[in-house]
Amino acid sequence: MFSKILIANRGEIALRIIRACRELGVGTVAVYSEADAKSLHVELADESICIGPSHAAQSYLNASRLISSAEITGAGAIHPGYGFLAENSSFAEVCEQCGIVFIGPTAEQIRLMGDKVKARETAMGAGVPVVPGSQTAVGSTEEAAEVGCQIGYPLMLKASAGGGGKGMRLVPSATEIGRAFAAASAEAMAAFGNPALYVERYISPARHVEIQVLGDRTGSVVHLGERDCSIQRRHQKLVEESPSPAMTPDLRARMGEAAVRLARSVKYRGAGTVEFLLDGEGNFYFMEMNTRIQVEHPVTEMVTGIDLVKAQIRIAAGEPLLLSQEDIVLRGHSIECRINAEDPETFVPSPGKILRLRLPGGPGVRVDTHLYAGCTIPPFYDSLMAKVIVLANTREEAIARMVRALDELDIEGVKTTIPLHKRILASPEFKAGRISTRFLESVLV
Repeated sequence: MFSKILIANRGEIALRIIRACRELGVGTVAVYSEADAKSLHVELADESICIGPSHAAQSYLNASRLISSAEITGAGAIHPGYGFLAENSSFAEVCEQCGIVFIGPTAEQIRLMGDKVKARETAMGAGVPVVPGSQTAVGSTEEAAEVGCQIGYPLMLKASAGGGGKGMRLVPSATEIGRAFAAASAEAMAAFGNPALYVERYISPARHVEIQVLGDRTGSVVHLGERDCSIQRRHQKLVEESPSPAMTPDLRARMGEAAVRLARSVKYRGAGTVEFLLDGEGNFYFMEMNTRIQVEHPVTEMVTGIDLVKAQIRIAAGEPLLLSQEDIVLRGHSIECRINAEDPETFVPSPGKILRLRLPGGPGVRVDTHLYAGCTIPPFYDSLMAKVIVLANTREEAIARMVRALDELDIEGVKTTIPLHKRILASPEFKAGRISTRFLESVLV
């Protein structure tokens, strides 16, 4: 096991990693930008080091400063959390070259699964069903239109190097493909430095269901069931739950086996998530694989009792998985609500000082947050402030528990998405489990 780990992140995920390390008896080094000097992760880590100005490009995205910080403090490993450099293959490669363990998959695995076209090809090679679409990246409007003629409309244009909803455009008909292609390509170039796009059939209504996997260095891979992440706005997840209301034991077994087969085909190491679209007939299609810990990992931890961050660290340290597929049993129902510093109607970010904070508690309630009364939400980073997670025996009880928890949660000083979450939970469609990726547009209009 490592003696010291540097955490190349901030906010609630940095705290989450610090707590896991503390329980493992591992020392921690927090890095922080000037804007985060008074952040809670800086206070709770064993050591801390400033890595630059407030803007992420000069701090949390500055690989050389992160590597230097690890070397200066004697950290033998770096945990990237999610976002920032978590899925940057070059950073993972540099860590390895410098003799620092990157807590995650190999650089080659990140590179392979990070390129959405190559990931599709890998999935097809592993016998995992994919959404009908282009076999390779399309280089022009004409090529995209040709694929559209073959698979039909509506279709989706997606950035080959993308994620987080950037570089994506829905194309309802052939007459709109030119404008959509230009916009998606430009956005992909700006976000990822790569304008390449690929084409997929647009499947709607559909659910976004993902399978959590763990793989070790010996080639052992298991899945930990599914998370339903269908409640989204512009491809950004808002509410997640496990198990999915649409799941059956047979469907879970088939989806889980497909995810494990894909992970084994690339000798995957660490925690990863295989994301699928699930249509109304029970057909599922591979979308992408995220090669990092997910924001929504707590719902899986709640229903399985497995600490995913500790598992990541143990695997990176060379320990084998001590779990077989038969050991993993889902118990109860868990729901997570992401609380963002945003206007709940316009979704405009709302940075500022937290004047008052009251967190919920009681049976089956967990809050992952870096907030405290008097702290400041800076305008430079993601607006996620907290994750409220509940566990109950049934989905109905979990919804009631989440409503109670959100009623207790009080954050003053900035606008929050709490009212939006209350509207979602109160919806008859959500209560009945009738959800899809178009829930907000079709139900909460």
